[in-house]
Amino acid sequence: MPTKMPKITPKITKEKREKFENLQCSMEATLAVIGGKYKINILYALCIRTMRYNEIAKFIPKATPKMLSTQLKELESDELITRTLYPVVPPKTEYSLTTLGKSLCPIIEALSHWGDAYFSYLGIENRCEREKNAGDK
Repeated sequence: MPTKMPKITPKITKEKREKFENLQCSMEATLAVIGGKYKINILYALCIRTMRYNEIAKFIPKATPKMLSTQLKELESDELITRTLYPVVPPKTEYSLTTLGKSLCPIIEALSHWGDAYFSYLGIENRCEREKNAGDK
């Protein structure tokens, strides 16, 4: 089932174009964009709602601050998330999905459902539900 891309003009650098022109297939392109250590987890969290940096960090407790920051910057560079800085003291930064990022939510949700079933198949508790509920607080 084809995914509809939003009708926006991508911001593409020369380096980005070269990177993607060298890929062999669309699956490689997909993994090049979402295949980071915590990218799927970040996108999953933002499919739930807009979050501040600390909320995302609580949602993904194993991510180091440097790794989380790097992954957020890459997702922003790939136009999947937006970083909004509010001019208040102390500064407030929120992350949310772009239209392009939102187009991944049904896919990520399907992966989550598959993972639920797999945990059940293995007889293992799904800790994501606990973490997801903790992130809602």
